[in-house]
Amino acid sequence: MKSEPEAFSIVDLEAIERSPWDGVRNYQARNFMRDEMRHGDLVLFYHSNADPPGVVGMAQVVSDTAYADPTAFDPDSKYFDPKSDPDNPRWMLVDVAFVDKFPRMVSLEELRADRSLSAMPVCQRGQRLSIQPVEKRHFLRVVKLAGGRVPA
Repeated sequence: MKSEPEAFSIVDLEAIERSPWDGVRNYQARNFMRDEMRHGDLVLFYHSNADPPGVVGMAQVVSDTAYADPTAFDPDSKYFDPKSDPDNPRWMLVDVAFVDKFPRMVSLEELRADRSLSAMPVCQRGQRLSIQPVEKRHFLRVVKLAGGRVPA
């Protein structure tokens, strides 16, 4: 899951402990969140539009299922979508909880330089989705590079 650190950082998540992952307005990213993420899944937290961008921590999906993103229905929200219908929501979200802020960031450059991560979507040119799937072997490699540990 990618977030711009000025908007919402790993430090912000650590401070509040749990947050809805709102504001996703790309259908493919929404589908990954809605269809693929499950309660208990671990998530790599990536700072995008940072200098340098990279993986900075870990979160966990803590909602039972994806549910309607209420910001889509709020005219005062920057994520408001007048075409979204509460009876048939267009935009979904999951809740995530803070797990760990890694001892070191793994930069995008470092991710791309690691041959074992070459198939990871974030390492591919032009992959800009805010939510992308990560294979278990890639997840474990990134955590190792970051000096983190996967909870038991």
